[in-house]
Amino acid sequence: MIGHPFQSPEYFQHLRQLQEVDFVLVELNLYLDTHPDDAQAIQQFNHYVSERTKLAQSYQERYGPLQNFGRDYSGTPFTWVNTPWPWQV
Repeated sequence: MIGHPFQSPEYFQHLRQLQEVDFVLVELNLYLDTHPDDAQAIQQFNHYVSERTKLAQSYQERYGPLQNFGRDYSGTPFTWVNTPWPWQV
């Protein structure tokens, strides 16, 4: 039996989805650095920014903050120290 939510398959699936979208965004960003007028690439970039925002919000509501420098809200007590950090799993 899985006792802690950070050991569940859903946790790792959610984190993987975030990593996949982040990869796409980095690649599109690099492409757009050299093709700044490509409207289709810009549309794709904006789509994935929206998807990442939704995924990150959903992740944070379930598991806690992804970053600790003012981008994510914290519950009381301060929750950043209570969860495994994304790079620790």
